[in-house]
Amino acid sequence: MTTRTTRTTRYIALLRGINVGGHNKVPMAELRALLADIGYADAKTLLQSGNAVFTAPVAATAKVAKTVETALAAKYGTDIAVMVRTADEIRAAVDANPLDVGHPSKFLVVFYADPVDRTKLEGFDASAHAPEEMALSEREIYYNFPEGMRDAKLPIVVERKLKVRGTGRNWATVTKLLALAEEE
Repeated sequence: MTTRTTRTTRYIALLRGINVGGHNKVPMAELRALLADIGYADAKTLLQSGNAVFTAPVAATAKVAKTVETALAAKYGTDIAVMVRTADEIRAAVDANPLDVGHPSKFLVVFYADPVDRTKLEGFDASAHAPEEMALSEREIYYNFPEGMRDAKLPIVVERKLKVRGTGRNWATVTKLLALAEEE
């Protein structure tokens, strides 16, 4: 008799806009339970802002994101956008960072579900927002805010131009999620 093994990988799910100002409340214990209920194993969460690392059968990240979004909608009755990356994709995003991080709490990575449409940013001069900086990769935009994130304008302007929502995490959170995903 031949036994069939299912290949699995580590995923990172980034939920957009939960537990902010009392809206879209998703307790992390419930998020871990929800992931287990849909068949994802070894779920761990980081902070209260909707960061989860788990193991699941190998599938397209869009399919994993849709599965999590559907389960969240069924449980909470709300539309919560979820960006998913494999551990290898997060490693690649960290390794590809073209900017100087400076202080990790003043450095942001915004993750998008689909590739960034660069044509929507043609002619846009990010240097007009100096000292804020940005750099694009395929599905991420990196931002450096030497003066802090609180009054940053660049991501707001860019999101309006792209007309698509992503979800951002500071560098400290991104690297902690990577470490959690790469744990043996």
